[in-house]
Amino acid sequence: MYRHIPMLALALLAPALAVAQATPPVAAPFSAPSTDAAPVLTLTAALDLAASHNKALSAARLEIEAVEGSLMQAGARPNPEFSALMEDTRKASRTTTYQINQPIELGGKRSARIEAAQRQLDMARLEYASLRQQMRSRVTSAYHDALLAGERQRLAAELVQLAQTAADMTARRVQAGKVSPVEQTKAQLALSTAQLERQQAESDATLARGQLASLWNARQADFVLADTALDTLPPLPAIADLTARVGNGPAVQLARLEVERRAALARIESSKRVPDLTLSLGNKRDEEAARNMWVVGFSLPIPVLDSNRGNELEAIKRTDKARDELALVELQMQNDAAQSYERLRNARAEALALRQDIVPGAQSAYLAARTGFTLGKFGFLDVLDAQRTYFQARAQYWKALSTAFQAAAELDRLAGDATLNLQ
Repeated sequence: MYRHIPMLALALLAPALAVAQATPPVAAPFSAPSTDAAPVLTLTAALDLAASHNKALSAARLEIEAVEGSLMQAGARPNPEFSALMEDTRKASRTTTYQINQPIELGGKRSARIEAAQRQLDMARLEYASLRQQMRSRVTSAYHDALLAGERQRLAAELVQLAQTAADMTARRVQAGKVSPVEQTKAQLALSTAQLERQQAESDATLARGQLASLWNARQADFVLADTALDTLPPLPAIADLTARVGNGPAVQLARLEVERRAALARIESSKRVPDLTLSLGNKRDEEAARNMWVVGFSLPIPVLDSNRGNELEAIKRTDKARDELALVELQMQNDAAQSYERLRNARAEALALRQDIVPGAQSAYLAARTGFTLGKFGFLDVLDAQRTYFQARAQYWKALSTAFQAAAELDRLAGDATLNLQ
């Protein structure tokens, strides 16, 4: 694209072009006309729709409710047991014993079980908050993608209009005998190419709107995107603040909670090495002696054959594995954030250069070439070359904007919300 920049010198041939520049502003965002059948959709409204109707968020909320049930069950104590024993079936000599057995958990099993369930609940809540943050980033990115696709659609339509004007102008010059019929063929070819590009842009815009609507499970994109200042670039965060936020982002917090949960599960297995005590209290009726007797006792397993060492070792090793995975996640998140930061920084620099220098210069060169062609000073190839340069510069500008918005959304996902909590 940049090899066409010398065409900027053509602007010197038309000093009066400043008045004749009727081309729309460079960064004018696309927005379809509002109608009663197609309501205007703002970014805030899109975020609210996704938060209310997205099935992934709904499933995450149900998971929290399910894990709350697990926490409730983890605090439950063992049920007592009632038993009845009859010795000798003859009424005169039989003995009947009724007994209540109550298991008593020892070794901190219940507290360890509650702690593991609490960590699981914390993870479910954090996963929901993280998913909500991810959905916010996805909606924001998809909304801007749809706006940019609409702008590219408008740009392609404008290119068709200009190509049609050039084709008509060339046809008149051919009829007047001023240029060769070959020039008319070239103009028609340029028009056909512009029409194909417009069809592709219309298809891309439809797909982008459908992708946005799918985030709240809508099957049709029956809305009109609101005007948004697309030329307002997303800010570049301070690298120190970004590093700190990513180091405590949702993915890292989830990995830390997994370490705590695994440690709690290891404590559960360690507590199982301490056998549980069962207390017994009952009454025994001796028909032959015609008297009742109290029965009191206890039982305690002897951990000789099974000391639960295998399960304990497995739980400890899985805790060590979770710690290694935490270190891996911390490193991966920092690397991903560094890459997204560079993408955002480069996209911002490219967009600023295109908006301030390259696109205005290419626009002036194109208008100069078109005016020069009308006056017979330039050939049609010069007009096509300048036109291609101008529209490539505009397309490159919108592409840089799209990259900047995507990188900013990715950084927002990695860093998470500074107010993210487990409540």
